[in-house]
Amino acid sequence: MTQPPPTARREYWQRQIAEQGKSGLSASAFCRARGIAMASFYAWRRRLPADAPVRFALVETGATQEALELLWPTGERLRITAGVDLATLRTVLAALRA
Repeated sequence: MTQPPPTARREYWQRQIAEQGKSGLSASAFCRARGIAMASFYAWRRRLPADAPVRFALVETGATQEALELLWPTGERLRITAGVDLATLRTVLAALRA
């Protein structure tokens, strides 16, 4: 049996990781429901964010308030508005990098 090309595998795992994030299920419940090996899921989840670029977008929520929004390839978003507590922001960013 031949394996799919590396690009197809990467796209498959990107889809699975994004769908798990949107499903509201824990990773283990999602993997059980889909018949996916948890070790493979976690390995790809660790691997892909390092390869994927992070996109930034300026978001305007009103006439006087602007925000910076960080978007991850898996669908997560972090919206940073003016007046954010810098210590809290540093803590959140450190946790996201871990």
